[in-house]
Amino acid sequence: MLYPVILSGGSGSRLWPLSREFFPKQLLALAGKNSLLQDTAIRLDSLEDTAAPIVVCNEEHRFLVAEQLREIGKTPKSIILEPIGRNTAPALTLAALSINDKDENALMLVMPADHLIQRTTDFHDAVRSGLVLAKEGHLVTFGIVPLTPETGYGYIKSGDNFQVEAFVEKPDLETANKYVQSGGYFWNSGMFLMKASIWLEEIEKHQPEIAKQCRGAVAEGAADSDFFRVKKEIFESCPSDSIDYAVMEKTDRAAVIPLDAGWSDIGAWSSLWEVTAQDARGNVQQGDIKTHNTSNSLLISQHRLVAAVGLTNVIVVETPDAVLVMNKESSQDVKEIVSQLKKDGRDETVMHRKVYRPWGDYQGVDVGDRFQVKRITVKPGASLSLQMHHHRAEHWVVVKGTAKVTNGDEIILLSENQSTYIPIGAKHRLENPGTLPLEIIEVQSGSYLGEDDIVRLEDIYNR
Repeated sequence: MLYPVILSGGSGSRLWPLSREFFPKQLLALAGKNSLLQDTAIRLDSLEDTAAPIVVCNEEHRFLVAEQLREIGKTPKSIILEPIGRNTAPALTLAALSINDKDENALMLVMPADHLIQRTTDFHDAVRSGLVLAKEGHLVTFGIVPLTPETGYGYIKSGDNFQVEAFVEKPDLETANKYVQSGGYFWNSGMFLMKASIWLEEIEKHQPEIAKQCRGAVAEGAADSDFFRVKKEIFESCPSDSIDYAVMEKTDRAAVIPLDAGWSDIGAWSSLWEVTAQDARGNVQQGDIKTHNTSNSLLISQHRLVAAVGLTNVIVVETPDAVLVMNKESSQDVKEIVSQLKKDGRDETVMHRKVYRPWGDYQGVDVGDRFQVKRITVKPGASLSLQMHHHRAEHWVVVKGTAKVTNGDEIILLSENQSTYIPIGAKHRLENPGTLPLEIIEVQSGSYLGEDDIVRLEDIYNR
């Protein structure tokens, strides 16, 4: 049986301001109606003998991942939660351990959640070729047939009989030109195919500390609803390393299968421009865009009208709380802005104005001295935690639907245009007992309005 293993731990900072820590690149619909994660999950639908996917993701993203899979009718075999990021080698080891205990002959197809593959049939053909080698005990990687002398990717040098001769770091332009012209080098895709048992043998051999800590974290872990939580205190001690550095560059079992299937890791805004349909002037336009005498540009609007006049080779990305404007040739430098924002403690790197929760979402409407206004949407049948606050009071006004409100010892139902007041220190809960989304306006007031001023007394989501 072939088990798709989807690694969904990245933050995608080079696609800021759309990609943020609490809603990263893989959860965005960048190149179609589905998110990159969703496209990854359905990529193997017509491939024979394929099991339900196993997803390894950041604990903070667990409900978003589960909801996106539910939207496309996918029930994952497992969603394994990483309490802290430790790179791809430990993530793959967690998945391999969860599979190998049940099926010693299981094969894993390892796919990052944030890649684009435009020609699925060609991808399936490459996977079938790789299966032959993987069943023989090889650790198979997929080498992308290079289209240009790209300096942003590592390269794989192939030898005889699909053997990997060398992994090469990102080259300069002159060296990349030589690689492409030689025909024996491929871009390193970061996708792999192997037996779970063989991976565990190799990680034990080359990185025994990773193997040890992952085994312990899984053994001491526990199921939590639809998720599996590894033991945080053990996993925190696990070394951080990539699949390439930890094993692939050291093993004598590495093999490479060429892949020419319209692949992109969408690693920068310029990459998205390259893989998206362009108009007659070479522009990619998403959202409310007006242009005049503008060409070869990527223009994205989420919130308001964006007008571009007399521009060439630019990227403009507008969101409700941030606007990015840059030359397309500088798209790799977005991470420098993200670093500055983090240094300044700005929230724009962490979350959008709309923040998703397992029960629904909330959006910031206004904020000032000692007050904050939010618009809260609660899914039908969903419930916030029973909680209290030490520093703020809250006023709730129902604008759509019906709210079931716990306020101290009182439980009441509120309809549209009705309201209630939650004093400081009062235990309270908001629920949607109806079949339509509930929308309320929440006005917070007090000396401190941070999200960490929440004491959860009961929570069906185990947060």
